[in-house]
Amino acid sequence: MGDLPHLDDRPDSEAAASAGGPVIIPPKPAARAAKVSLWRYLRLFRADLLSAQPAKLYRAWMAEFRTPFFRSFLVNQPDLVRTVLKDRPELFPKSNRIGEGLRPLLGNSVFLTNGEVWKRQRRIIDPAFEGGRLREIYPAMYAAAETAVARLSTQLEQQPDRPIEIEAETSHAAADVIFRTLFSIPIEHHLAQEVFHRFRAYQQGQPILNLAAFVPLPRWLPRFHRPATRRNAARIRGLIRDLTKQRMQAIASGQAPDDLATKIMTTQDPETGERFTTDEMVDQVAIFFLAGHETSASALAWALYLVALTPDWQEEIATEAAALSLDQFAAAAKLRISRDVFREALRLYPPVPMMVREASCPQQFRGRTVPKGAQVVLSPWHLHRHERLWDNPDGFDPGRWQTENGKTCQREAYIPFSAGPRVCTGAGFAMIEGPLILSLILQRFRVKPVAEQEPVPVAHLTVRSKNGIWLQLVPR
Repeated sequence: MGDLPHLDDRPDSEAAASAGGPVIIPPKPAARAAKVSLWRYLRLFRADLLSAQPAKLYRAWMAEFRTPFFRSFLVNQPDLVRTVLKDRPELFPKSNRIGEGLRPLLGNSVFLTNGEVWKRQRRIIDPAFEGGRLREIYPAMYAAAETAVARLSTQLEQQPDRPIEIEAETSHAAADVIFRTLFSIPIEHHLAQEVFHRFRAYQQGQPILNLAAFVPLPRWLPRFHRPATRRNAARIRGLIRDLTKQRMQAIASGQAPDDLATKIMTTQDPETGERFTTDEMVDQVAIFFLAGHETSASALAWALYLVALTPDWQEEIATEAAALSLDQFAAAAKLRISRDVFREALRLYPPVPMMVREASCPQQFRGRTVPKGAQVVLSPWHLHRHERLWDNPDGFDPGRWQTENGKTCQREAYIPFSAGPRVCTGAGFAMIEGPLILSLILQRFRVKPVAEQEPVPVAHLTVRSKNGIWLQLVPR
């Protein structure tokens, strides 16, 4: 079996010039050896998606990966990424392989579907996340953020010198936002509590891809998942079903709150007049929780760690946060510094590190044939740190977004929420939620890193730290 992957290293433009000046270089996984066997690669991949990749991918425009079962092409060249996501997305549907590990939880949700099913789902879901709706759900976001700050204050009062594992806290806060905006209940509600804890267990035990992602299996063959994975997925879906049925009853009686769940469940497909059934709504709520909770929690935790390394940035955020209040959505929408910090955290630690599409017909990429059925991998992790595109690609520099290089790369090489027709419908939601929670936490506390516990990025469902992110919080 040959070495892998084969990299396309044909001459191209030189790396962007460094911006100069001192730059904080936060943790980055060590790359694997350039040449490994397929068996070794699979073992590394199973342990951690990020450190299983070679260093050359941070410079390559395209890389080919071959196995006895399929061919895969990782694409970093911006015009090819644009082709896949924006120009010809219908020729590159989402690969079924990515769903092999997620289907027990997500069912037939909008994250996994393609074609007419996906189009119908988006027609029903998208109106709930339009700009005007964000203003309406902002008070629920703000209340969840205030509750998170109060929870941190209580912990510090009880144990003022004890470091705090901040990923657990941002997970709690993001889950609270989801339950308040989706179902108008706080995280303290008993159903919300159990969904939250079950989901954390699911996330910790489930890799992005399982064996079926590498070995194409016939659809009729049963998929084998860990018993704990199946149990947690079944219980989460059962709890979501209970919440959905309760909301359907409230809608029928005219007593439902005007939140995201009500909006989605009462929206008719403009083409067919149909609404989501209970089963369909369970699928969608599961992905809302995954996309809206897990990804926001990951980005927010990394943002707090990054500003812990750079006290000047957290002071600027704290000053900017003075304009925030419960009834000032416009102020939250103008958090430029906090938004640039959060955007930089999404660049360095994109919650979803890789996206997989499938070529529906043969394509020509950089003079090579991408055959029908080949996997086309788009990697925000590598694209966001590409040495030929970004100034100081591994450095934490929120100021880059006001530079020409940053603005150009944001258009052409920045896809934390994907892009094109399949862009995350909650992207605007996340870009209000993340900077808001970050600002309110830093308005109340200064954060410092714990020297002996530097986080180690790993990728399972999302990019998290192997042993958590530990910070020292000091009240202002």
